[in-house]
Parts: sequence; C-alpha cells; structure tokens
Amino acid sequence: MHNISITNNWNTALYEDKHAFVWEYGEDLLKFLNPQPGESILDLGCGTGQLTEKIAQAGVKVMGVDHAPAMIEKARQNYPHIRFDVADARSFQVDKPFDAVFSNAVLHWVKQADSAIASIHQSLKPGGRFVAEFGGKGNVKAIATALISTLEAFNIPAQALNPWYFPSIGEYASLLEQQGFDVIHAMLFARPTPLAEGEVGMANWIQMFASSFLTGLSNDQQIQIIRAVEEYLKPTLYQQGTWVADYRRIRIVAIKL
Repeated sequence: MHNISITNNWNTALYEDKHAFVWEYGEDLLKFLNPQPGESILDLGCGTGQLTEKIAQAGVKVMGVDHAPAMIEKARQNYPHIRFDVADARSFQVDKPFDAVFSNAVLHWVKQADSAIASIHQSLKPGGRFVAEFGGKGNVKAIATALISTLEAFNIPAQALNPWYFPSIGEYASLLEQQGFDVIHAMLFARPTPLAEGEVGMANWIQMFASSFLTGLSNDQQIQIIRAVEEYLKPTLYQQGTWVADYRRIRIVAIKL
C-alpha cells in the first residue's frame, strides 16, 4: 500500500515550485495527442492542471482527474474553468466516453497496470486514442539502486517499499493488446533530467518522488539515508553543480478497436 500513501500526500507547493519539468516535458507529448477542436479528452493523473489547461486551449472539452485530493484542489484553484475530479486510475468510471485519454508521468505509480488499462479502455469511444508517457524499463535505475543498497545497508528491506512500475515496450504493448487496443506507436528513450536547486536537487527529488522508501524513518534517519545516497550517486549524476536524474521514458499511442 506504500504507493497509495505517496500518491495521496503530494506536496503541491514543492511539486509546482521545484518539479515543473514534470509537465514541461509533457508538452512534447501533446504533439502526439494532437487535440482537435470539439473533441472530448480526459487528462488522467492531471496533477495541478498545467497540461490540462494546454489541452483546453486547443478548443476541446477537457476533464482532469488525479488520485491525490491535494493536487485536484490546487488544479481547481489554478484553472477554475476546467472540471477536475479525484479518481483512481485503477477503477475510474466515466458517464460518457472520450475521444482520447492523455496521461503524462503517472502510470509508473500504478502497479496494477491491467486495472488501469481496463479503466482507460472503457472510458474511450471505439476508435478513441490513448496517448501516454511514463517511466519505462530502466527508469531512475541508478537512483533506485542507490536507495535500495543504502537502505539494505541499514537493514531496511527496501524492495518492499518500491512504489514504481517501469515496464518494457514488449510488456506494456502486450497488456494493451490483450485488452482490445491497437498499439500504433511505442518508444523507449533516455531523457536525463536536470533537477532544480543545485546541490539539494537530489534530496528534493527523493522527498518528492521516492518518499515511500523513507516510510517510518525518523527525520535524522532520513537525512542520513539521503546523504549516503548522494555520496553513492555523486560521481555519476552530479555534473557542474546540478543533479541529473537518469530518466528513461516509455511513450505509447494506442487506438481502441
């Protein structure tokens, strides 16, 4: 259940202030979505709504959903003219099917991929498209290895705390095909991502995106773990005063048959 606690306790200020790359990189994905005026589009895992607003600017009827109530509350404040609702990717239902479902940097938090794909499939019109990008096979491999090795050195069984699902193209495309999608585009690519705030960039990233690994630890223990992880990673991921996260993204376009 650790993945649920992390996704429901997002620090929206930290997210908007230090992690704008989450939606800034997502703008590239909008080209694949190619929203057309008059379409209805669901932004699944909309966060604080920046990309939902960009989709709306194309003249479409857009709705944003997210698992985290704090994100939805902030999205509503940011863009009061757009409908935002709390929903779980694994079980959401829609009143009326959409022309497209868009999802950026979300589905690597959903270990029950089958359930999410079933929800996405039933929320689309026949011929509707699913356009997504999220962490793929090998994503943050160096960071995850450092975290797990460090925690295990402290006698903490880290594998059980891992909140992420990073599939290969073969694995994820097969899941989509099994549930009635035609996968028309799939790619996996490295996207090294510079983190904000100089030398504290990695500590910020861990507190934002890897906090489930620190569950139940005191503040002192957390600081100790983060310092050890920084030492482990510094030779490879700290460059000219900036931390770089070793991202690999999977990008998918699939059509509902």
